[in-house]
Amino acid sequence: MSDLIIIGYGDHDTAKRAYAQVLQLQKDHIVELNGLAVVTVDSEGHSHVDTPGKFVSGGAAAGALWGAIFGILFLVPVAGALVGGAMGALFGKLGKSGINDSFRERVHSLLTPGKAAVVIMSRDRTEDKFTDALRPFGGEVLQTSLSHEQEKELAEELGAA
Repeated sequence: MSDLIIIGYGDHDTAKRAYAQVLQLQKDHIVELNGLAVVTVDSEGHSHVDTPGKFVSGGAAAGALWGAIFGILFLVPVAGALVGGAMGALFGKLGKSGINDSFRERVHSLLTPGKAAVVIMSRDRTEDKFTDALRPFGGEVLQTSLSHEQEKELAEELGAA
């Protein structure tokens, strides 16, 4: 199972420090990442994305899944803008796993001008150490989980898309 965790922060500096902490937690084997990014929103409302120089995913399917989820949450303006049955099916499957329009709206409400979020997709983590390490940064946490079966189905959908 993978967890998608999005932590919203009131300023860019706090988000960047939390992002650096998650990278350290990966090095310390406290979290096993499929994906990691920090999204900042400038004063004009434009989003900027920073990801680690070396992609942290464990494989092509996980990378494709991370890319699709990230794109759906941050890059696709509205579900109505989608074209093609494969993307519609992908949206349907994501909706069943908790990544639906309501979740997307909550994500977008975190990302107003001047704010930022750390986006984490992890396969495994030592929950108490992970939480303790990120607690000093505060933030608003949004989380959803994908079962192994849902990950497999989504990866297959991505392969068909």
